[in-house]
Amino acid sequence: MSELVRLSIAEARDALAAGDTTSVALTEAYLAAIEAGRAHNAFVTETPDRALDMARASDARRKTGEAGPLEGIPLGIKDLFCTEGVQTTAGSHILEGFVPQYESSVSANLWRDGAVMLGKLNLDEFAMGSANITSHFGPVANPWKRADDPDKVMVPGGSSGGSAAAVAAGLVAGATGTDTGGSIRQPASFCGIVGMKPTYGRCSRWGIVAFASSLDQAGPMTRTVRDSAIMLNSMCGFDPRDSTSVDMAVPDFESVLTGDIRGMKIGIPREYRVEGMPEDIDRLWRQGIEWLHEAGAETVDVSLPHTKYALPTYYIVAPAEASSNLARYDGVRYGQRVPGGSLLEMYENTREAGFGREVKRRVMIGTYVLSAGYYDAYYLKAQKLRTLISQDFAQAFEKCDVLLTPTAPSTAFAQGEKQDDPVAMYLNDVFTVPASLAGLPGISVPAGLGSDGLPLGLQLIGKPFDEQTVLTAGGVLESAAGFRSFLAA
Repeated sequence: MSELVRLSIAEARDALAAGDTTSVALTEAYLAAIEAGRAHNAFVTETPDRALDMARASDARRKTGEAGPLEGIPLGIKDLFCTEGVQTTAGSHILEGFVPQYESSVSANLWRDGAVMLGKLNLDEFAMGSANITSHFGPVANPWKRADDPDKVMVPGGSSGGSAAAVAAGLVAGATGTDTGGSIRQPASFCGIVGMKPTYGRCSRWGIVAFASSLDQAGPMTRTVRDSAIMLNSMCGFDPRDSTSVDMAVPDFESVLTGDIRGMKIGIPREYRVEGMPEDIDRLWRQGIEWLHEAGAETVDVSLPHTKYALPTYYIVAPAEASSNLARYDGVRYGQRVPGGSLLEMYENTREAGFGREVKRRVMIGTYVLSAGYYDAYYLKAQKLRTLISQDFAQAFEKCDVLLTPTAPSTAFAQGEKQDDPVAMYLNDVFTVPASLAGLPGISVPAGLGSDGLPLGLQLIGKPFDEQTVLTAGGVLESAAGFRSFLAA
């Protein structure tokens, strides 16, 4: 593996600025890594010719003194972001062959700032999954191996499993992800990288294939906290084409990585210490508290009493919105079409052939909870609980600046494990879903290894639009954990 692909985004940026390398050299190193790393199945579509064209253009801009903040940095894009002229599938057969005529706002921001696109990254179908095993294009393999059983292929988490695996394996310098119930943070924990979900509304959702519109939010997946701050600066910003995009200034996220958290109050939510929590997770959580104490922060006990209702609330709200969003895939306007004897039969045949099993399950759940007679019993109650969960966080933040919790209830599991039990699969999101329902920013920072030799992450959750505090505390955790040296390959 070339040493160039071991550079962080910040290191590569500095090397490019100093003239120690070029974007073409960096891109060629990543293209070679992608070719050698195809066993991970991290990409749905590779774009080597476009990448080299963008790299050459980037080197030319640098010579004229027009370098942007991400000038020449090769990135991967989750295949949920529409990219002009490049196939966008959302991991689904029904969108196979769909080539958008437009660019998502987030990816357009990255190209505006000089980044280079290496290709489109694999994901769970329509971002529905916690293991990246529901993609029409096959499961993604986690680069990490179980210490006592290295022959087993581990899942990378989901739904942004292709992005997480590609970053961990050194196939991209950084990647975009989307987080609906934990789809950035949970795979980041499974693959030993940093994953950040900003506040709902920070990043435009325009041009991102919708799963659950009131929850979906784009964010960066990187090897370091600093890299997440750098990418986030480019990804964020007001977009009048997205009515949920917030019109407020974007801070310089990299500048807050001072390492100074003296006097910061860290909330420890007692409800996250769930019954039967593995000792590895509990030990790491206590270690994280100690690291923050040593850096001068105070910890306070806080309560989030409606946490136990978060997962069932999420699995009513998200499928309800998904069933509505996915109604547009009818064989008429996008992707695949399967003929039938009538228009209705064509709809039915197309959706039967185009959607996978997990997507069909969630569409059925969503249609049921929105149906006459059940709307009040399920969907309306779920929305009321969502409000109570948000109020819990607001009250907790009266006592503290940021919350510290585990990211996921386990390390990565093997492909095939839990696969036949959808409830066990849904429990992977138990620690990430509450912040999603409340629209809060959260980050997963790799902090240690479990007894099986696989990565474990710690999660920090912040106040609305206070990504700065989350990043500052995340940088301190990262320094204390010293996880950088564990880059998987």
